[in-house]
Amino acid sequence: MSYSAVPKGRAVLWGSLTVAAVAVAATAVHLTGALAAGPAPTTNAAQTVPATAAGAGAAGAPTSTPKPTAKPTASAKASKNPPPAAPQQATPKGGWIPVDQAAWQKQVAAYQARKTDPVPAGVADIPEFRADCTYSHRLADDPIVFPGLAGASHMHSFFGNKAVDADTTTGDLTRFTATTCKPVLDHSSYWVPTLYDAATKKPVEPTGFRVYYRSIRNNSTGMMPIPTGLRMIAGDAKKRVPTPRGAHGQFYCAFYGPGDLDGVARSSNGNWPICDPNSYATLHYMLQYPDCWDGKNLDSPDHKKHVAYGTDKGCPASHPVRIPSLTFDIQYGVKGTTQGYYLSSDPTGRTASSMHGDAFLVWDTDAMNKRTKNCVLQRRQCDNDGYQN
Repeated sequence: MSYSAVPKGRAVLWGSLTVAAVAVAATAVHLTGALAAGPAPTTNAAQTVPATAAGAGAAGAPTSTPKPTAKPTASAKASKNPPPAAPQQATPKGGWIPVDQAAWQKQVAAYQARKTDPVPAGVADIPEFRADCTYSHRLADDPIVFPGLAGASHMHSFFGNKAVDADTTTGDLTRFTATTCKPVLDHSSYWVPTLYDAATKKPVEPTGFRVYYRSIRNNSTGMMPIPTGLRMIAGDAKKRVPTPRGAHGQFYCAFYGPGDLDGVARSSNGNWPICDPNSYATLHYMLQYPDCWDGKNLDSPDHKKHVAYGTDKGCPASHPVRIPSLTFDIQYGVKGTTQGYYLSSDPTGRTASSMHGDAFLVWDTDAMNKRTKNCVLQRRQCDNDGYQN
């Protein structure tokens, strides 16, 4: 799996900080640009860990009882040639899901008691750790937006935990730990809308999927680990705007060496780049998540209200817990075509603007604590196994 230069302004990121990420053959990923800000920040508010449960209107705690038998391989249920039509509408069951405060406070205590490990020589001053995952399976399910409603979603491509379907809970991810990710201590599930070739209507699955966990600020003050069971969505599945050359939120061409990130040509509808056929360039997409959490809820009705973007000064008072920000770096092994592509979330408009990602986060707790403290809090770059040697 190869990763290469990310264009300026292609991802919403970093303020004054430029971050490099290690790639195959030592190619670096550089993310720059202005980060979308949330409400007015409170300086160092992220150091405060709320001890109260969710307020009025919160739903009961998420089901954590694991299923009694192993789940079948989800890929066996995936359609080989899914129709482009939108799925039948269903009523989402989601809502406010309060964190188990006892479990969270136990994780906080263990994190605060943990000592940082000695830093090996040559480790870069880049506050991040990562997971590299491969494609797992494809289903028209979404356990965050449509929990318990099999087939209610548009088609999704899943990465990480192999047992995920519409019925998946935190308990399932904790117990059924077979994964396509490295490290295997990451039991999370990540998914994005499936990409289709517009000419053949066949799915185009990613050939590389890396998840960065990082500080997107110029400091790591108050950084805390991600709580077990946190769910988040980045992007907007309902967005329907053209994505011509230079547009925000488009796919781009990533490559080694010089070249045109917007492609040497465009698809006939202008929404998709065509990469230089004489280069190693292929289609990529970057997707970034918020870096502040309310400290109370693992999910919210729109799957976004419980998290927010902070600034270099800290997190907003409404979301005082500072956590690592996820960034999806998605690689597709195609160069683009005249006919272009479409996402399962927008088969008619065939734009890239509905691209989005879901993250259902369950790590081995000690592994999450250790990486957050060693890598993000201490502002050192770590590979899949922890510190990069």
